[in-house]
Amino acid sequence: QDGRDPPSPPAAKMATYEKRRAAAAAPSAAAGSGLGDEAEFLLQSDVTSMVREALLKVLEARPEEPVSFLADYFERLVLGGSGAAGEAAAELSGPMQRLSRALWYVRLAHHSHRTAFNNNISAAYEVLGAGGRRRRLGVDGRLYSELLRRICQHGDAPQEAAAALLSRVQCRDHEAVPFDVFRYGVLTCFVLLEFVTKAQMLYDVLDSGAGVADRSVCQAVLCTLEEVLGASGLSVPVRYLEAGSRLGPDCLALAMDRALQERKLSATMSREEFLKKATALFVAKVKPVE
Repeated sequence: QDGRDPPSPPAAKMATYEKRRAAAAAPSAAAGSGLGDEAEFLLQSDVTSMVREALLKVLEARPEEPVSFLADYFERLVLGGSGAAGEAAAELSGPMQRLSRALWYVRLAHHSHRTAFNNNISAAYEVLGAGGRRRRLGVDGRLYSELLRRICQHGDAPQEAAAALLSRVQCRDHEAVPFDVFRYGVLTCFVLLEFVTKAQMLYDVLDSGAGVADRSVCQAVLCTLEEVLGASGLSVPVRYLEAGSRLGPDCLALAMDRALQERKLSATMSREEFLKKATALFVAKVKPVE
């Protein structure tokens, strides 16, 4: 009567409101549906559990190169499978395949990471043991000795020192190698390689820049090193490095000063000769495997 539209019925108002609310909620519902699909895909494809397992393996092994470790881990997962199928495939692989796998394990972590290193040594021992989990008779002596040889081969240790060390820690081909002997041999080889690195650094200190060092000074340093190692009475390979670290700057300075006062002109010692003499001191302290 006054020219205004009549009020809308309550039912019409409710219908209009519901349409507007549904239209506003449509984008957020679609987004929610997308997130749900992504999470569902990860669960169905088992990607989440695989990534979690890979990260646990990294934490367990503590590799020095985590990215390379993960790449190798997923490659082996694709090629060989996991779980019981993977273990069965490992058992059927030949000796050289098991040897390569064991070598991969022992190189993962530095021996200073004791827990990870010991875990990796255990894994290598199990891989090398013919028969896997069903036969725990120890590792074959031939494969054990070959593993040690390959460890030394990839370092800078002089051939004479590596051969002398292997003669002390290797076993006969037909022997079953107990785990404690296996760990001792592997650890000793890695300590030798690190000892060689430290000896090279020591020679760099003695080198005048011409590629050679004064023989009297080198000999004095070697004698001091021998005294330090001999006075320790060591039986654990890692402690050879700890003993060598006692050869501090003051001790070196005194030895070098005495040698310089008594040196002969034009007498030099090459890096190769110095490393041979230094590693021979190390090998002489290694306890032979009985």
